[in-house]
Amino acid sequence: MHSELGRAGAPRAYDGGGTPPRTGRGFGLGKTILIGDMFVYLGVPAIVSAIPQRTIATVRVGAGGGLRVRDERLEVPGYKAEKAEQQVGSIAEILRALEIDEDRAQTLEITFGGDLIAGSGVGASAASCVALVRALNDAFGLGMSDAEVNHAAWRGEISYHKRPSGIDNTASCFGGIMVFRQDPESQENCVERLVLERPVKAVLVNSGVTVDTSTKRPFLERLERQDPAAFASSREATRQQAAAMRDALCAGRLETVGDLMNENHRLLDAMGLSHPVIVELAGIAASEGALGAKVTGGGRGGYMLALTPGAELQERVASRFEGEGFTTLRTAIGAA
Repeated sequence: MHSELGRAGAPRAYDGGGTPPRTGRGFGLGKTILIGDMFVYLGVPAIVSAIPQRTIATVRVGAGGGLRVRDERLEVPGYKAEKAEQQVGSIAEILRALEIDEDRAQTLEITFGGDLIAGSGVGASAASCVALVRALNDAFGLGMSDAEVNHAAWRGEISYHKRPSGIDNTASCFGGIMVFRQDPESQENCVERLVLERPVKAVLVNSGVTVDTSTKRPFLERLERQDPAAFASSREATRQQAAAMRDALCAGRLETVGDLMNENHRLLDAMGLSHPVIVELAGIAASEGALGAKVTGGGRGGYMLALTPGAELQERVASRFEGEGFTTLRTAIGAA
């Protein structure tokens, strides 16, 4: 039997016979989006970077039957409870994609951990999906390629996002920094990998506001119906900003990158896609010397990304937020 995993081909699934490996382990990287977060589904290029923080999944296979899940990830308070139903659906979809039936004469014990804090805006759901697919691949010896892992993880993302573009799971699976574009007609994804002179230090600050990212596209579609001309203008401005940011990143012009982040954040805030807490956080980051700061991910909450090249600046910005009680990640964009 084979799973349908698109053009990448299909792995051989465990059919219940013999003795499968006892354990499997896999990881998925977190991510941050520098620009283009909101318009990917309309063909606007987005610049996304994996971050070093990751989710680790462990799968243990034993005799008996059924499925047990332990989620030991650190979290933004309330995040895991709010996403619990979506997580159940995501795991079920991944098992279907790999044709693994937890009701057969086997017990699957899945544990999630790692140093990526579970919260909106850092690709937490995608990281867990990629990590789980890799752990299942390891446990059952499926021999999946990274492309197959990525597609199966995208299947798992459907439960969280309804119509995921694939940007989060692609960054989580392959790492690095890239320009990601989806053709709105064919739904084909095109990825251009970028190479930076060196990784750039950054700070991610959690607003404490958890967002249901499955509501993002309906919200945007409503904005477009209300004022098509303004929506088109914002979309085109983001397209131009993304192109300029790509060139600036490749040339190492980090001040220009920061300016473009600030411009894009103002645009998103005017569209109602930021949040008062995110606006406050961006202002604090700027006051401490961050080159740029903006909402990242689905918007209307989640994380704020601050560009802080250099260890001293990163520490100053992160410490300021931690002193005010906010959860932060000292991270880097463009890391392998």
